[in-house]
Amino acid sequence: MAGAGLRAAARRWLLCGGHGGPRAASSSPSCPGCGPPGPGAHCPGAPRSAPAQAPAGGADLSAHLWARYQDMRRLVHDLLPPEVCSLLNPAAIYANNEISLRDVEVYGFDYDYTLAQYADALHPEIFSAARDILIEHYKSLLMKIDAFHYVQLGTAYRGLQPVPDEEVIELYGGTQHIPLYQMSGFYGKGPSIKQFMDIFSLPEMALLSCVVDYFLGHSLEFDQAHLYKDVTDAIRDVHVKGLMYQWIEQDMEKYILRGDETFAVLSRLVAHGKQLFLITNSPFSFVDKGMRHMVGPDWRQLFDVVIVQADKPSFFTDRRKPFRKLDEKGSLQWDRITRLEKGKIYRQGNLFDFLRLTEWRGPRVLYFGDHLYSDLADLMLRHGWRTGAIIPELEREIRIINTEQYMHSLTWQQALTGLLERMQTYQDAECRQVLAAWMKERQELRCITKALFNAQFGSIFRTFHNPTYFSRRLVRFSDLYMASLSCLLNYRVDFTFYPRRTPLQHEAPLWMDQLCTGCMKTPFLGDMAHIR
Repeated sequence: MAGAGLRAAARRWLLCGGHGGPRAASSSPSCPGCGPPGPGAHCPGAPRSAPAQAPAGGADLSAHLWARYQDMRRLVHDLLPPEVCSLLNPAAIYANNEISLRDVEVYGFDYDYTLAQYADALHPEIFSAARDILIEHYKSLLMKIDAFHYVQLGTAYRGLQPVPDEEVIELYGGTQHIPLYQMSGFYGKGPSIKQFMDIFSLPEMALLSCVVDYFLGHSLEFDQAHLYKDVTDAIRDVHVKGLMYQWIEQDMEKYILRGDETFAVLSRLVAHGKQLFLITNSPFSFVDKGMRHMVGPDWRQLFDVVIVQADKPSFFTDRRKPFRKLDEKGSLQWDRITRLEKGKIYRQGNLFDFLRLTEWRGPRVLYFGDHLYSDLADLMLRHGWRTGAIIPELEREIRIINTEQYMHSLTWQQALTGLLERMQTYQDAECRQVLAAWMKERQELRCITKALFNAQFGSIFRTFHNPTYFSRRLVRFSDLYMASLSCLLNYRVDFTFYPRRTPLQHEAPLWMDQLCTGCMKTPFLGDMAHIR
């Protein structure tokens, strides 16, 4: 319905020239205004509430620009019928690469935030415990970076206080750009920048901000490298000391989400003859209790191989660590491992021995995890496995994208951007005032759209218009991504995922800003408007 409404509005626009009665589609091989348009140029598909030939100058030119602005506002309204919202399904699986589940014979899983989804209530517990550990026992900014290594201005914080854009630019030598050498670590750790890439990072980021804010508020000198290490060590100790495991084990109903759906996914795969394996960094006792809660006492019979305390990501690269078998009590055995048996538990090991013992290689293996570096990068780039990323935040972001406020804000922002690009050649004093007003409105729209997701940092997938650095890695390291493993229940086990052909900048004749400014680059588009 929504797609039909959009297409019908686009067809009306094409055939009516944006105003009154029908006209013939342009036979011109290109739009005269698609290059830098001169003041007298007029795109054949442009709104015609102003004369085809722009006025000579002064107030008339200013009125001409505002007339085009009002035409566009009306068009955007017509292009967005009410049913256009709620088009995206938060429970859908999204494909970066074409993949047929029919070809997948072996499914692998991480445990934390993959098989076991945790409630947000866990984050304050980690924060508080790490804070206490830090008490017992600096240029430092938290900021958002896009796919081209540029800081998104307005998202840099020192402690809990925003850092002015001018100061950010000064800190990086008069630019927003972060040099490659500072971000080049394969696992997200450059010499002076650490990438926070998963949901476990939230307590760490919060604690780091609060400690920096405390030091600054009390005029205490500190070395940011020492402070970062101490905070990271405190968060690590929450895991090493088993505190997080204790909280979850004591109240699984509170902390573990969608356990019945995890059971349904695993049971369904086994019923269709798929082989399953688990590779996790968590200890056996913790995994065993969680899987018993979600699946039942016989959970190990669902898996052909179970590996705990794997020490990912070094599990994927270090050939030296052998597999060790655990007995029913979790104690280490001395057996030499010559095969990996169903129902048994193994600790540590390495991927190279795993491949040799199982012969599970290449694209017939699909592995799911929540961390792009620790779970997925090596498997895709070095070993050719197919990979699925679990991004819990995706569900909330899609619900926001489906709102009328987001849809109208983004569409008008795109249209206004196109208008600015087309009209920037009008440079007399009054026209510059009009363009400045549009630029101000565009920036306000960008801030509104950002704040819909998060007032400080916006969407995890985009800066104002570019993909974030996280998005870039997500596309690079995952074939599929989804909010939770339970999304698999919405698809047949032989389903083929086809990624949409997203247009490159030179491929998109129907992008909203081009449509709304009448800048149609395809000469026969009007003739094709009736199709579909």
